[in-house]
Amino acid sequence: MFGFDGVWLAFSLTLLAGLATGVGSVLAFFTSSTNTKFLSWALGFSAGVMIYVSMVEIFVKAKESLVSSQGEIAGNWFTVVGFFAGMILIALIDRLIPKQGNPHELKKVEDMKETKSTASGDKSLLKMGTFTALAITIHNFPEGIATFTSALQDPGLGVAIAVAIAIHNIPEGIAVSVPIYFSTGNKKKAFRWSFLSGLSEPLGAIVAYLFLMPFLTDLMFGIIFAAVAGIMVFISLDELLPAAKKYDEAHTSIYGLIAGMAVMALSLLLFI
Repeated sequence: MFGFDGVWLAFSLTLLAGLATGVGSVLAFFTSSTNTKFLSWALGFSAGVMIYVSMVEIFVKAKESLVSSQGEIAGNWFTVVGFFAGMILIALIDRLIPKQGNPHELKKVEDMKETKSTASGDKSLLKMGTFTALAITIHNFPEGIATFTSALQDPGLGVAIAVAIAIHNIPEGIAVSVPIYFSTGNKKKAFRWSFLSGLSEPLGAIVAYLFLMPFLTDLMFGIIFAAVAGIMVFISLDELLPAAKKYDEAHTSIYGLIAGMAVMALSLLLFI
């Protein structure tokens, strides 16, 4: 159904999005301060891209596919149920994650400056970093499926989603590396944990390729896309926008949100 080049491109985009957690870890080690204004704008931009593309493009494609295979009434119902099922899935993942490891508690680069005398060997910080890495690993798995399946159907759409997910993976990489570095004083170990937590994204792509592609009928594709739309909207509202507002300066995150929507809208118009 899909050519080798298309599959390879989809996997490559998913891999690059996942590896952005490692970029966050590197930034934590080699920059002296967090540009909070840019971070707020970037997270807002990522949310804008995700929300716009989910509601205007992915949801619509899911609906077209399901209506085509199931008829008008059943197709619409399948679309709505799939959309909220995606939201419920990612919400349940959130609820199952221990509070101390929740990746929504983002860290700033300045946190790395805390003196080792107060943090080195702190087992609770090591536990926090480990839990955060585990939480991000679980979060990134469905994101990998979303990026991969989207890129398979529409490479331009896949690029947009990969960029948006990569942006929000960068501060998550910082969230993993900071507490692990605090507790061990080992940059390599902090980077390794951060890097590995992002690899669940291409793992999600591999699972999608091996177990979903053989059954990728119009019905299966529609349900997956509807769920992907729900997952991305939930991530934007529950994770990206609250994190962006945390670092906000003079509505910067909202300007980023609007910019993300505008860029996504323009890119979709150019590829019509």
